[in-house]
Amino acid sequence: MSTPGRLGIGIIGMGHVGPVIGSALRAVGHQIVAVSASSDASRERADAMLPGVPLASPEEVARRSEVVILAVPDDQIGPLASGLADLGAWQSGHIVIHLSGASGVGLLAPASAAGAIPLAIHPAMTFTGTSVDVARLVGTPFAVTAAVPFLPIAQALVVEMGGEPVVVAEDDRPLYHAGLAHGANFIAGITVQTTRILAAAGIDNPALYVRPLLEAALDRALTEGVAGISGPAARGDAGTIAA
Repeated sequence: MSTPGRLGIGIIGMGHVGPVIGSALRAVGHQIVAVSASSDASRERADAMLPGVPLASPEEVARRSEVVILAVPDDQIGPLASGLADLGAWQSGHIVIHLSGASGVGLLAPASAAGAIPLAIHPAMTFTGTSVDVARLVGTPFAVTAAVPFLPIAQALVVEMGGEPVVVAEDDRPLYHAGLAHGANFIAGITVQTTRILAAAGIDNPALYVRPLLEAALDRALTEGVAGISGPAARGDAGTIAA
């Protein structure tokens, strides 16, 4: 039984995101009643992040929980929701949440048809699947998508985790997620390339140089836009570029 005013939460999927969200909700008094993990690595992650929480099948997780979080890859959300509907696992009043940035609540239509409340909640950050991520949730924007009567539920859960809920319309989710993925992946790629170039130049521990450089460049880009571009291209130093 969960504490009065607290929710019994089940999580299907113990990748990098599910255990962190579960840990954050557990820290504010919600009970994680069961989780489902499909690999040795995910089971180890569940044990590390949510010690004492029993493992169960996806169907059992859904049946035991008031809130069910589908923390699985995007392509698995719709089939999982549909499969659990076929098993009769969804109940009227269930709160069903997925964590994908690219999709809204349409993926959860099979749960909605059974009377469940569908929510799409996406934290705009990258995850390592460790306790470090729980602290990083504080102040992080979360895209929330839900029918208007259910938005306060999504917003309240985000606030409890320390995040900042931002309403994103169903139709805007794909573009929202594309923007985030483009930025995060581009930064990762350029960071690796820069580090390798410095290493090839004989620089020991290139990260000491790369971190302050890229942090300053990011700050300038966010505040000044393209005017924040610096270096030989901005100065017109053709000779330096040619070298």
